[in-house]
Amino acid sequence: MRIAVLAHLRHPIRPPFSGGMEAHAWHLVRGLSARGHDVTLFASGDSDPALPLAPACEEHYDQRFPWHEYHGTDVLNEHLDHLFSRTCGTVLRGRFDVVHNNSLHRFPPRLSRARRVPMISSMHVPPFGPLRRAVEDSAAPWHLTTVTSRSQMGRWWDRPPATARVLHNGIDLAAWPFRPRGDGTAVWAGRIARNKGTALAAEAATLAGMPLTILGPIEERDYFDVEVAPRLSATVRYEGHLPGDLLADALGRASVLLFTPMWDEPFGLAAIEAMATGLPVAAFDNGAVREVVGGCGAFAPPGDVPALARALRCATGLPRRASRDRVEAKFSLSAMLDACEALYAEAAAARRAALPPAGFGRLQLDVA
Repeated sequence: MRIAVLAHLRHPIRPPFSGGMEAHAWHLVRGLSARGHDVTLFASGDSDPALPLAPACEEHYDQRFPWHEYHGTDVLNEHLDHLFSRTCGTVLRGRFDVVHNNSLHRFPPRLSRARRVPMISSMHVPPFGPLRRAVEDSAAPWHLTTVTSRSQMGRWWDRPPATARVLHNGIDLAAWPFRPRGDGTAVWAGRIARNKGTALAAEAATLAGMPLTILGPIEERDYFDVEVAPRLSATVRYEGHLPGDLLADALGRASVLLFTPMWDEPFGLAAIEAMATGLPVAAFDNGAVREVVGGCGAFAPPGDVPALARALRCATGLPRRASRDRVEAKFSLSAMLDACEALYAEAAAARRAALPPAGFGRLQLDVA
């Protein structure tokens, strides 16, 4: 199939990844290409040059418009509207068999309905106003909407439409080798930001008397400086943003993952990466965390540091092999690609079979 993949433009699609959405897009494009599909990735021009890239912009928007300063502003919204209007025009002219939309922008779903473009729109975040309205207004047999967990399905819809699906994230198991034993320490990995709870993880590890290594990019410098850095010590260390192979090694050496989302976590890619190396999880029970981790973790109420410290001690006694087995059974890259291919075929077939509904409007696109 000829497949267009639309990425979120906040960060480049290249390792080391800024977050789960970037990792998802990179592995999706590479995996589909390896299966013989003709894939084009629409992403920022500073993404991995080894990917089949059609730049949607010269550089990722966080360079000019840092999200924590510009989120929700007219300046950033107008910038993204221009980029996605132009990209939608390019996609339309490309006559792709199917579009996998990971953009989190409202234009691609509307393009799908207005121009009968077979599309899978993947929602990697809880619902927010403009995107929710675009998804609801763009329902069509050839436009399928996916969420990453059953928990998020319930957040998006009281009564999910027939075109809604759960599409779990998947990882390349070979990139996260299993380790049968840990060294007695804890590890935390992810974007360092307030909604990721990094400082609370440091506090819980100190309370539990367990050494902790913190890994990941500093997304919110003020948060790191004020909340995280003062909690660093001889036993709580920050070791930077590691490339994939070094990250996998660092995770596998530890005995337990601290996973501390302070938002409605849609999935938890960092959790399954650590679990693949054999780590049990001590986590705040937020969003889809319990659904993803299952019996391979111990849980605490969100924000309850003493309870998280107890969960940390409890989780260290859980069997490492069970964590790996769960990821192999439910969250492999191969399983994700199989599911994507089935969704692509379904959307394309629905487009061929359907007549245009009455009352279709036309989406205005910048195709110059």
